[in-house]
Order: sequence, then C-alpha cells, then structure tokens
Amino acid sequence: MVVAVLGGASAAAGVLDSPAIPTGVLYTNILVAEVPWSIHVVKVQRGIALYEIQSRHAGRGALGLSTLSDQTTALDPALGTAVAAINGGFYRRDNAYAGCPRGLQIVEGEVLSAPSGNVSFWIDVLGEPHTTNVSSRFELTWPDGRVTPFGLNGERSRNGVELYTPAVGTSTRTEGGRELVLERQEGSRWLPLRMGRNYPARVREVRQEGNTSLGSDIMVLSLGPGIMSQFQSVGTGAVLRVSTVSQPALLGARTALSGGPLLLQSAKPQKVRSSPEDPYEFSSMLERHPRTAFGWNKQCYFLVQVDGRQRDLSVGMTLDELSAWLVKLGCEAALNLDGGGSSSLWFEGHVRNNPCDGYERAIANSLLVVRKMASSGGTRGTSKSPNLMERSKGNEP
Repeated sequence: MVVAVLGGASAAAGVLDSPAIPTGVLYTNILVAEVPWSIHVVKVQRGIALYEIQSRHAGRGALGLSTLSDQTTALDPALGTAVAAINGGFYRRDNAYAGCPRGLQIVEGEVLSAPSGNVSFWIDVLGEPHTTNVSSRFELTWPDGRVTPFGLNGERSRNGVELYTPAVGTSTRTEGGRELVLERQEGSRWLPLRMGRNYPARVREVRQEGNTSLGSDIMVLSLGPGIMSQFQSVGTGAVLRVSTVSQPALLGARTALSGGPLLLQSAKPQKVRSSPEDPYEFSSMLERHPRTAFGWNKQCYFLVQVDGRQRDLSVGMTLDELSAWLVKLGCEAALNLDGGGSSSLWFEGHVRNNPCDGYERAIANSLLVVRKMASSGGTRGTSKSPNLMERSKGNEP
C-alpha cells in the first residue's frame, strides 16, 4: 500500500498552516508500508520565472559546515526566499579544509571548487539543466610559457599547486611551501572567478612559508614543498595567466554541484559501476541507506529524499531502487547526492524527513529552490491556498 501526504506548504504534524505560496511547488511524503519506505518529494514546475534552483555553501564561502536549515536561512534576502532544499554533494569532513566539496561547485556564478571528473549538475546560461562528468582543465601559464594544472580552494598536496580565493576565508591554511600573492593586472577581469575564462594575474608578493593572508582583492597561489623549486625564478612583478576551462565547457553557468553516480539519462536507469579505488563506496550503492537525489524532466524539477536505517519507518534504498522510483515520479535525468546521515529535505521552514542520526548533520552544501524577489512586470503566477491535504492510495506515486 502506498500512502501519499501532499501539501502546497507546511505539513508539520499533519497541519497545513503556513502563508500561501504560489502555484508550482508541491511537497509530498510517500509512505510504502510493505518495505517500509518514507519518501519525501518536492516537485517544482519549470518555466515559472519566480523560482530558481541555486546551490549554496555553508557560511557563504568555499569551506565550513552547517545544517541544511542554517543554509536556507543564511540566504541573502536580496536573492529571494528559500522554499525548499536538499543536501548537496560529497565533501571533506575533517581538518582545516572541512566542507571542501569533492568536485565542482558554482554559487551565483562564482567557482568555489574545481571539477574532479565526477558527475556534476549545472544550469547553463539559457537556464537549461545538464548532468554529465565534468573534468578540470584549470591551468596556470607561467611567464616562460610552462603550463601547470592547479586545484582550487582545497588542501594543497606536497607536489601540488593550489589557488586560493577569498572564498576560503582569511588565509590559505597551508603549512610550508612557497606562496605567490596575486593581484589584478590593470585592465583585465578579476574576482570572483567564473568558469571558462582567462585571468592575467600579477605577482604582488612572494612568501617563503604557508598560511598567507587573503583579502577581497587578491588570490594566493600555493606551491607545495616538492614542486616549489621549479618556480624559484618567478618573483614580484611577474604576470601569470589563470585559466578556468573545463570539459565540457560551462561558460556562463551560475549554478553547479557535483555528486554521483548518474542515476537516469533519457528516462533510463544507469548501471551502477564498481570502483577499484573505493570498494566500500561501490558496496554501499548496493545496500539500503538514506538517499538524496535531484532530477528533472521537461516540465518539472524533483528534489527527492528517502529516509533509511530506521526499521519501523524506512529502511532506505539501494541506488537501483532509487532509480526505479525516480522513473515512477517522471524524471528523465537524475543524479545521486550525498546520503546517510547527511540526507535531508527541507520545505517551507522545516526539515521534513527523519534523519537517521536523530538530528540534522552539519553539511557542506545544498541545492535550494528560491522564490525570487518580484520585479516590475514579472510573472508571479497565481497564489494557492495551502490549507489543503490529500491522502491517496494506489500503486503509483
């Protein structure tokens, strides 16, 4: 038996009592008693200019952790009001770089972290959603013509090169190495970093140690101890070129988030593939756990969360089971996001699911449905009374 509890606004404790929201957003809690499963879905109609999908990061930067609830309330009112949200992708959980995304993230057009080759979701300059593997072509061109790949706002390795922007906070948090303080070359584009662009950068200062301070108008290029000797000749006044190209090109993208694996493509479930680098990651895909996914078709976006690890409420899903449910919901494309204790869905002021830890876990990032500020001449749509609840039974969600 399938039971669906529907609401156009808050449905806490079975009561719908929040202010009315416009049509186009629907929250549903689907209960499948036989398994059991508790599935939370927010369905957002595409083509309504009032709504926008945005990625967010804890603390409005590139690092740090905060709950999904906190990330929704931290939204700048000038950007609009959060209506719904789900937790985002995978991330670093510990040390000075806790909250660093494991892959690409773009917030309001600013690149916070570099692609890593895994599956990413993004919205292009025309407002169309996409998901595929995105690879980094981030490169530095040195004054002598040498080209070096670099990472962005993450932990620098001994033999690595990492670029830090003001999004990481007040300093690079590095130890040792050699660091070049970069400033804007007169007449060229500068911060914040955008995808698919080249940035001439002048070396303002050279430091022979780590943890260099950052400011709103500078970046810092950190060279690991194992590689810094190759660039000893680069000093104050030198001009480098920073490239933020990717494959495929994401020029103009204002929102992007990495996750994976890809669950649906052209409305067909994708095969879960093993990873020799992380056997546990593969085995967990075949087990039932709390899950989060983001999907869409030509008419709607879908924010989906499945509770798990709770025998009497919901046991969770395998990725194959999740893919099958996304097809039932009508998704044509979808990707998996972080699950387990991070798995959360927020709607109209409250977390709607039951986190398996018994509390909201602090996470790195999220996807939000934002109701934008109404502009003159814009289309708001028709308001819909939230004081309505339906309970339906059947074989379809």
